[in-house]
Amino acid sequence: MTATAKPAAGSRNLVLAAMIFAVAMTFIDQTIVSIAVPDIQRELDLSNTGVQWAVNAYLLTLAALFAYGGRLADTVGHRKVVVLGVVVFAASSLLCGLTPKGGVAQAWIVVFRAVQGAGGAIMFPAALGIVVQTFALRERGKALALFFGIAGGLTAVGPILGGYLTEWTWRAIFWVNIPVAAVALVLIAVSKPVTDHRPAPMDYRGLVLIAAGVTLSVFGFQQAEIWGWGNPGIGLAIGAGALLLVAFVLVELRTADPLMQVRIFRDRAFRFENIVLGITMLTFIPVFFFVSEYAQIALGKSASQAGLYLLYFFLGFIIASQLGGRMLDRGGAKRPVVLGCALSAVGFWLWAGKVTDLDFSDQTWSVILAGAGMGMMLTPASTDAVNRASRVSYGEATGITQTVRNYAASLGLAVLGTVSVTEFRDHLRQSLIARGVPAPQAADQAASMAQAHSGAQGGGGSIPGFVRMDFAESTRTVLSCMAGIMAVAAVVAFLGLQAGLQAEHPEGEGAAAQGQQEPPRT
Repeated sequence: MTATAKPAAGSRNLVLAAMIFAVAMTFIDQTIVSIAVPDIQRELDLSNTGVQWAVNAYLLTLAALFAYGGRLADTVGHRKVVVLGVVVFAASSLLCGLTPKGGVAQAWIVVFRAVQGAGGAIMFPAALGIVVQTFALRERGKALALFFGIAGGLTAVGPILGGYLTEWTWRAIFWVNIPVAAVALVLIAVSKPVTDHRPAPMDYRGLVLIAAGVTLSVFGFQQAEIWGWGNPGIGLAIGAGALLLVAFVLVELRTADPLMQVRIFRDRAFRFENIVLGITMLTFIPVFFFVSEYAQIALGKSASQAGLYLLYFFLGFIIASQLGGRMLDRGGAKRPVVLGCALSAVGFWLWAGKVTDLDFSDQTWSVILAGAGMGMMLTPASTDAVNRASRVSYGEATGITQTVRNYAASLGLAVLGTVSVTEFRDHLRQSLIARGVPAPQAADQAASMAQAHSGAQGGGGSIPGFVRMDFAESTRTVLSCMAGIMAVAAVVAFLGLQAGLQAEHPEGEGAAAQGQQEPPRT
């Protein structure tokens, strides 16, 4: 098969199914573990810090190693790296589920959660690179709409699935990955995806710089809500991480075979697609966390019911994702990205206006609209960005976009988390004062109550009515902020992106093509 030849439609769809199963585990694990946290902590006798790291270690290594995973896929071969990632992810999932009780429990589960993240980080860019190379340029929007729509929808399935599995044992939330991995490996073996790659030395100096920079920055964002923004350690971690990332860019510009071709940002479309993705990710991952808390605290829903609440968001997301992909194939990325950001902004704004009614049925269409706008823009923006790379750099381009997305999501969680806690505490203080509590005591009680109800699990039947309303008020502020963020993304996309279809590049299919000889195929 030549570098530009494409397999038959049936084979292409089988490859797509294989890659969706491969990445499904990483999407499910972004949310499924949070549901089981109380059971994990109780059975393993973990400290609060330990259980926090059981959640964060996965997200941290996932964010830190995306760039490495993308480069590894482009130089070693996408299929090999996907298989490696699936095996690492499944094996570490098994070991997480086998965490022994006793003194070793905390270190055990944190380490293997980190290994899970590493497996996901090398798997995802390789899987997306395979999908992009398998489908022709004019078919990628539709294919990746299915890829992102189905895989992204699994993020909402995580809390529901986790709720049911935890009723049996919390260990099952990790073991569920094993049959998914088995199906992925079988489909990969049957479909035999063929992709191009270019052997090259690994830039370990760049790897150390970007991994350390992302790790320190994301760690600072993760700890901000716990330590407080006034803690000097937060500024030190984020600042040091930012300096390391600046050093990484400078080093990469002077490296013959860099981990990341940062010059690709000279391409206007790639640069602005990543800016838009970064802005929108300030809301996309955080919305799952805040809405789940709102459903449990303000609406009094159980954890699994809160997951069902999120399904309405993904109902809009999945349907509009298919529309956005087709719009990309027919007319380019600008229209669906701008329209999607604008629709999501309207959806979040309408949603914010209804959360204090404490009536979910009244919020349904706003939730669906917010999700639809996000789905309509996410696939075209991600696909158009990756299309700007050469055939032998799709994994690298994916690593860049995923690093940007995860970095922004961590920042969004930190900043919006601070907004949520501050608003919740202020509303509680005002409510307590209105009930006759002296102001100094009201401030102390509000801080204590905000801490007690933060991250609440299960139904909220025992939560006082005024606390529910105060949390709804804080959620309204957060959703209003999300509406503003998506409006900014719409303006940036409108001003920065150019209308029209991307031109076909026979030798590279992207702006970053380097003009190499026929690359190896795997």
